Amino acid sequence: MELTRRKVASALAVGVVAPSLGGCSTMPSTSAASVLVEALAGKAVPGMTAVVIRDFSAEPELVAGQRAAGTLEPVPSGARWHLGSDGKAMTATMIARLVEAGALAWDRPLAQMLPDLAESMHPGYRDVTLPDMLSHHAGLPENTSDMDFFATFYEDVAPTRSQRLRYITRCLGETPIGPARAAPSYSNTGPLIAAVCAEQATGRSFESLIISEVFAPLDMRSISFDQFGGPGEPLGHIDGRVANRPRDANPPMFAPAGAMRLSMGDWARFCIDHMKGEHGRGRLLAADSYRFLHAPQRASAEGGGWALGWGAAPHPMDLTGPALTHSGSDGNWYALVCLFPQTGNGVLVVSNAAESMAGDQSTLEAMRALARTVAAPITPSTP
Repeated sequence: MELTRRKVASALAVGVVAPSLGGCSTMPSTSAASVLVEALAGKAVPGMTAVVIRDFSAEPELVAGQRAAGTLEPVPSGARWHLGSDGKAMTATMIARLVEAGALAWDRPLAQMLPDLAESMHPGYRDVTLPDMLSHHAGLPENTSDMDFFATFYEDVAPTRSQRLRYITRCLGETPIGPARAAPSYSNTGPLIAAVCAEQATGRSFESLIISEVFAPLDMRSISFDQFGGPGEPLGHIDGRVANRPRDANPPMFAPAGAMRLSMGDWARFCIDHMKGEHGRGRLLAADSYRFLHAPQRASAEGGGWALGWGAAPHPMDLTGPALTHSGSDGNWYALVCLFPQTGNGVLVVSNAAESMAGDQSTLEAMRALARTVAAPITPSTP
């Protein structure tokens, strides 16, 4: 039981990049592709991929290492990678599309969006809104503390829509860890509840909604909600082995919080659309909607904080911002994104292992190096 509890907790704990990615690093004189090789050196993580975006255009995908430990098969280009909680920005974008369409509203209290649960939910949750849930200001815990309950979803054969409703019904009946709209508390449960609100409002599943509202309009065709990669694709790793056991990954119902796999090219399309959106050139939303998604709900003294599905960072890695940042991991993969909407530049990096195999360190090292090629260090005069 202790092993299950530790592993599930690790798989659900997604690191936070906002409001800062940490200290700075000088860019090595080697090529961009060599950055990944250097980041993998001395680490147990098998492989890595990255995409650099300049002036709203993605450069060719960079790859290094092996698709699976113990093989000589190189990381393939164009394959799907698990994005973990970097998918939260996609969930928030889908919600914003429904708000623009009138199916949802930013200021509608949760008790009105889920009337069948209004009586059973804790009073502290009844007036929270979609922005509260998507920016970690709803007073929700990171995940349910009942690992036995969580484990039931690995065997649940009901539609994922029904599973999510069952999950959030239990969560909303528990006591908040703090008041809504106070100090942020990182929560995977918030996006899951927001997704159920969308499902209840439309009568459609999250999977159907995010494909029709986000992926299809951007011609993102690589989406997979499967727990593990297909033949020839990179595989996730945990504790020195390939992550291929039934409970290594999060159950499929967890998709709105971070259980989606995409190609790096498709992820870059999404990120570029968000950066263009701030300039009135996005394909999914009105400019004001993009700016609302990107703005911290309750900014810190430095100006950063949690936005909707994003972290807002004034000076990530001591670079000139503002920037949109996030990290994602299911315990088997580690993904980082850092975007600079004002210039249309950014970097996406993913490793096919996470904390237990230093994938977080490798990914961050590559991010630090590549980000300095697209954004200048802050000057001493910068506030």
